[in-house]
Order: sequence, then structure tokens, then C-alpha cells
Amino acid sequence: MTGTTAMDERRARATLSRAVEPGDEHAGRWLRRHGATGFLDRLLHHTADSAGTSGDEPFPGTGSKRVASWRLRATAADPDRDLDTIQELGGRFLVPGDTEWPRQLDDLGDARPLGLWVRGPADLRTWALRSVALVGARACTPYGAHTAADLATGLARQGWVVVSGAAYGIDGAAHRGALAAAGATVAVLACGVDTPYPRGHDQLIRRIAEQGLVVGELPPDSHPTPSRFILRNRVIAALTRGTVVIEAQHRSGSLVTARAAARLGRHTMGVPGPVTSALSAGVHELLRGDATLVTDAEEVIELVGDMGQLAPARRGPVLPRDLLAPATAHILEAVPARGPTPTTVIARRAGTGPDDTLAKLYELHSLGFVERHGEGWQLTNTATDASNARRGGT
Repeated sequence: MTGTTAMDERRARATLSRAVEPGDEHAGRWLRRHGATGFLDRLLHHTADSAGTSGDEPFPGTGSKRVASWRLRATAADPDRDLDTIQELGGRFLVPGDTEWPRQLDDLGDARPLGLWVRGPADLRTWALRSVALVGARACTPYGAHTAADLATGLARQGWVVVSGAAYGIDGAAHRGALAAAGATVAVLACGVDTPYPRGHDQLIRRIAEQGLVVGELPPDSHPTPSRFILRNRVIAALTRGTVVIEAQHRSGSLVTARAAARLGRHTMGVPGPVTSALSAGVHELLRGDATLVTDAEEVIELVGDMGQLAPARRGPVLPRDLLAPATAHILEAVPARGPTPTTVIARRAGTGPDDTLAKLYELHSLGFVERHGEGWQLTNTATDASNARRGGT
């Protein structure tokens, strides 16, 4: 609208955050067409005539009940009070176009948040550029909680921001893991940022607001609903470079987050669990699709990080015999486990000449793998233990 200021737009979006449920694409379409102030003006001042002709409808194609609900809530909203409340909390209300607005949220299209209510000292846009979502079951197992905390700690120590939903279970473990490493973490709430939920995480959410960021689409003093939890997950998915699911049943909000991430072109990852655990069934379902199996922070960073940030190669422990030259190791394998054995027998077992065998046996003797008893050779205790370990013995 002509003469509209940035403050007018911010106040209009603050009003609409009370009037419109998160992720409402009908509202998003009209917001894109008219802007926040234009949308609000049509909502509050433009009504259909007595005949109800479609040409006089403020939002053609949008159901009258939906529009009536928007209007009722918008009329009751007090944006100045909400903006004052967030300011008193030391926070702010971010809207598209702000320097701190994370532009990757624009990938949500008409489901993009109207704005974000934010508490905490950090810059959300900067933090989101290097962030990973860790999500999972509320009623998680000790294995899941340990894995989430360990992943979060590893990511935080390598400069990555851990994003989750502050719920019980995996979410809480992820936030605590990041905080314990003096790292960065963001809690995305399905309620007002001044209304800690769940109540049992009041202190955790307060701590996140001090060391990290607490973010929500809903204005102060808003309470969560089941649908708001589901819709909140799209923000977690869009905000981050990738989503890791740690324990989830087949019907789980965490899977909603992962699928939203996949639709947005983000990385989706899963941590495997026991095949007998129902809490791992949803993760395994993801892994049977396009999700990538990960087991630690390095493997997550290999996917979401810069080119060349590869996880270290995985292998078992390096044994002393692994460092032997192939020909020398071949002779060692030919030495029987029990009793002194003549050089000629060892050579025949190895398929080599006696002279070459004798030279290698003395080399192995100097390295502590074999010892000589009269005319025969036998393994030392160290070599016997290593041989048993290599073969899976006791």
C-alpha cells in the first residue's frame, strides 16, 4: 500500500500471527499478493455485499469460515502489546526483509512463517547457515538419549548449531548435549517463546534463551496444540542444512520433519537402532528410502558440510602385525600356534624357500613375534594373543 512503513508491515504481521495459524497457505497466498498491511486492511474493512457476490469477496476462493476466523482473531489482537512483551523479554519479532531473517525459510513458499518471535543473543540468520536438526521420539530409550547427546556434543565442538523442538526425549537430550559442550543450540517452539512447553523443560528453555536462541511463530502467551507441533516441524526442516532422526516409530512427528526436509532439498539422515525396537522402526523406514545412515557427528558433517569435510575412514584397531611387510606377515601366518616347528616345515607351509623363510623368522624374532627353541620356532605369547584376536578366538 502507498505510504506503508516498515513498522506498519511489522505491526500487521504481528497482528496476523494472532489471526492466522502457522503454515496456512491460503493466508500465505493473499499475503504474497497484497502484502501484510494490504491483507489486514482487506480482512478488517472489506466485506461482501448483502448479495454475497464473489466479486465483492475480500479473498475469492478462500472459505468464508476461514476468513471469519481470521477476522475475529485479528480484531481481538493487540500487536503493540505483543511487540512490547517480546521487547521486555529481551527478544524481537523478525519479519521477511529483516537482516536477521533466515532466507532459507522462503523455500516454504506460501507456507513461510508470517514472522518469527525470537529470544536470545545470537543472530538467527547467521546461526541457521551452519545448523543441523536433531529430532526423535519423546519416549526415547537410554540408547537414543545417549546417541542424541553425543551427536549434539560432537556437532557443537565442530562449530555446528544444533536445532530441535525442546520436547522431552531426543529433543531435550540434543539441546543438553550442545549446551554441555558450550555450543550453540536453537529451540523451535510450537507456542509463544514466553510460554515454556513442556513445563518440565522450563529451566532448559530458559538456559537455551541465555546461551542460544528460542524461536516460535506464535505470539507471546500462545499455547501449543497438536496441529501446531506438526506445523512447527516444517520450520525446523527449512531452517537447517539437514535433519537427523534418532529413534522414531512409524507414526512420528520426527518423520514429518525428515520428509519436509527431503521435499525442501535438505539432507535427511537416520541413526539405526535394534531391529527389535519399535522406536527404531520409523528410522529404518527412512533408511530404506533416500535417507542416509549416520552414526556420529563426523558422518553428519560429511553430508551437510563443505566439500572435502570427509568423515575418517572406519576400521578396527591397528595391530602390530598389521604393520609388517606382506612377505613377513605371510611367514608369521605359517608358524603353528603350538610347539617349536623346524624352519623347513614352516617354509613348506608358507610355500617359500628355507633361506627366505629363515631370514624372515629372524626378522620376526627381533620384532618379538617368534622365539627360537633349539632347531624350531614358535610364536611368543604376544603373537599368540594377537593371532587369536585376529581370528576371533578367546
